[in-house]
Amino acid sequence: MTETITSRPVRTGTAEAPPALGGLGLFTVLLGAALPLVDFFIVNVALPTIGADLSASEAVLELVVAGYGVAYAVLLVLGGRLGDLFGRRRLFLGGMAAFGLTSLACGLAPDAWSLVAARVAQGASAAAMLPQVLATIQATTTGHRRARAMSLYGATAGLSMVAGQILGGVLVAADIAGTGWRSVFLVNVPVVLVGLFLAARAVPETRSARPEPVDVPGTSLLAASILTLLVPLTEGRAAGWPLWTWLSLAAFPFAAAAFYAVERRADRAGRTPLVPPSLFAIVSLRRGLLLIVPFSIGFSGFMFVIAVALQQGAGLGPVAAGLALAPLAVVFFLFSLAGPRLVARYGTRVVPVGAALQGVGLALMTLAAWRSWPDLGLVELLPGAAVAGAGQALQLPVVLRVVLSEVPAVRAGVGGGVMVTTQQASLALGVATLGTLFLSLVPGMGMRDALVTTLLVQLAGVALTGLLSLRLPRTIA
Repeated sequence: MTETITSRPVRTGTAEAPPALGGLGLFTVLLGAALPLVDFFIVNVALPTIGADLSASEAVLELVVAGYGVAYAVLLVLGGRLGDLFGRRRLFLGGMAAFGLTSLACGLAPDAWSLVAARVAQGASAAAMLPQVLATIQATTTGHRRARAMSLYGATAGLSMVAGQILGGVLVAADIAGTGWRSVFLVNVPVVLVGLFLAARAVPETRSARPEPVDVPGTSLLAASILTLLVPLTEGRAAGWPLWTWLSLAAFPFAAAAFYAVERRADRAGRTPLVPPSLFAIVSLRRGLLLIVPFSIGFSGFMFVIAVALQQGAGLGPVAAGLALAPLAVVFFLFSLAGPRLVARYGTRVVPVGAALQGVGLALMTLAAWRSWPDLGLVELLPGAAVAGAGQALQLPVVLRVVLSEVPAVRAGVGGGVMVTTQQASLALGVATLGTLFLSLVPGMGMRDALVTTLLVQLAGVALTGLLSLRLPRTIA
């Protein structure tokens, strides 16, 4: 079945012009893209304070992180479909408003379980908002403007993940008006109010001319697949690996196989399933998604592990622990600005170069941890963090552009949802796997050796991303 996409036109007098995303509109949707990613990482350095204030166990604290990430990952593709159906601007506004309200609920949570529930709702709100960003960019930009917008989106995504952790440390230590850790959530409220004001005026409405109904079987099976994998991996270690964790992991391949079978049947019948298997016939999308998985696992795993190691092992406060990664954020930002010019000249060959730089930076940080422990902080990590930041900036923004470069406009929402779901599920998987590995090694090996071992495992993942990047298309459509 052939589908066309139409975007609501913008009226100028009596004539109708196609919608275009202006500079203010692009800033607004990028602000919406930054909020969920900042909030995924902002709690890392706040967890010790949250645990002490709310008397929360380690398992409950892991749910504060995992509940947000899992709800976010499970509902992202559905969020993209709903945007196609009801209008992306409308879903963006609704999702952003809900994100502000759930952030307020997090900041006012009276106990640990209330915070977990609010975080789950916050993740669901983010899943309604974020897919509309990419779909709006795809539907309202073309040519050079789209390339620039996608580069800025990639830079925003990477910078948000690092800045979130730094901002979390600063806010906790600042203890604004006695709010302590609560400020890491309450800070979202004024930002959301500004975003809503700007979005109502600067973001054009787009939607599918012939939207498909929600794929209920596909949505249910995708949720089951993600839940059966991420929940046991996240909670298993703290819970002592009870029987339910192993049964859940055993159910994962069956849930994933059932999801694929249902989606393939719907695709062949001419319907538009939640995740059309035919979409993966696009080589650039398939190979780009395959690279996003190890990159995101390593990124989020590193951010979680380094936050725990610096605070609980090296004895740094939240500000010092957050600022230790400031060189990574600064260099990432600077190299992201140069990325589009480098891609225009060298194509995707910059991605394996970025993987090599990230590997060198990670090796330098591993060496610093081995030699300087427990005196590990900004100065010791600076060389490695700076080199790693440059490498990451040459990978993430470029790969995100590659993934969506050949996705037809009729599938803008679906393509964006699939990409962001892959990224978010991988981020959650990174905390679950590398985080679990690190925390499991600490009792037997000590903090330093556990950190070094985990960083070496991540280094192997960086090598894998470098090899996968060699298979990317040389140019970006």
